[in-house]
Amino acid sequence: MKEDRALREQLLEALRGVDVHLGFDEAVEDFPMERINERPPPVPYTPWHILEHIRITQWDILEYIRDPGHASPDWPVGYWPAPGAEATADEWEGTISSIRSDLRALEDLVRDPRTDLLAPLPHTPGHTILREVRLVGNHNSYHVGEFAILRQVMETWPAWRR
Repeated sequence: MKEDRALREQLLEALRGVDVHLGFDEAVEDFPMERINERPPPVPYTPWHILEHIRITQWDILEYIRDPGHASPDWPVGYWPAPGAEATADEWEGTISSIRSDLRALEDLVRDPRTDLLAPLPHTPGHTILREVRLVGNHNSYHVGEFAILRQVMETWPAWRR
């Protein structure tokens, strides 16, 4: 619809992190692989834990939109990896790849003019695609910022960025 083009563009910008100081791709770029499982004191999670939390939450919301029969993980334990879990380099890359893939699927939904952003989801009256996409944008922005702070504390930014 022509009249909601601005809304769709603003949602796409929110998903991409355009309106925040640091987007996802920039935040994870050149992260040192040997530090993905490190917990700087007194932080109870690792850089991979934060990214995996973003992945799980974003995936859950995407499936909630697409599948009326989707069962969400238990809150809050199902939205984070186990506290002692560690990632391999392949799992780190898989987490990042999945975040990007699910983000593209959400962007495709928003971009599709047949998607009624304001219609209530049939399985949850009162919830709309607009609401869910805003949740993803807000949630991702919060945790990407958290990830960036963790990088600062861990001194894992490239020298030019410190």
